[in-house]
Amino acid sequence: MEQYRTRSPRYGPRRDRPRPPRQPLPSQAGRGAGGEPVRAARPPGQQRRPAPVRRPAPAPGPAAGGLPNPRLTWLGSGLFCTVVMFLLGLLCSVLFGASLTAYGVLFLPVCALTALWVRPGDLMTAPVVMPIAFAVGLLPVADGEGGTSSTLMGLVTALATQAGWLYGGTLIAGLIVIGRRIHLVHRRRTAGTGARPPA
Repeated sequence: MEQYRTRSPRYGPRRDRPRPPRQPLPSQAGRGAGGEPVRAARPPGQQRRPAPVRRPAPAPGPAAGGLPNPRLTWLGSGLFCTVVMFLLGLLCSVLFGASLTAYGVLFLPVCALTALWVRPGDLMTAPVVMPIAFAVGLLPVADGEGGTSSTLMGLVTALATQAGWLYGGTLIAGLIVIGRRIHLVHRRRTAGTGARPPA
């Protein structure tokens, strides 16, 4: 008679070896017993990263179509005032018959614009260029018969008779410059006081 071997089953866990512990699923690895997320412990030497500092948004630029607001240097303000007054002198000699009164009236807004448009670092130069620009602009308006000496005498006469317009324009420019200077100093002091830590 044939004898059959009794083989032990190959498959299935053996009972003589201990089972390995079950590892948690990835979705449950970072959660505690109650299902709440568990934060990893921070090493003792590691510090928290400082919170990012938010920079203030830049001030919006001037709206399109608004008034121009250039910033002229001392040289730019002198050239601007001198060229504009010379062109206005030519205009007065052509349209108004070399009227010194019209020229003096047009001199006032040019002084105001020059004082408003000069940059803060060159504020004190604005009133200085006013007499120079006034004298240069008088060359086309001054009465002269064609000679150099006649033109020079007409210029001196115009400066003597129209000194009120010259003083008035220079005074307007000086007041605007002083006002801008006071406002600038006040703004710097306010910014410096706000930056100091409280005592």
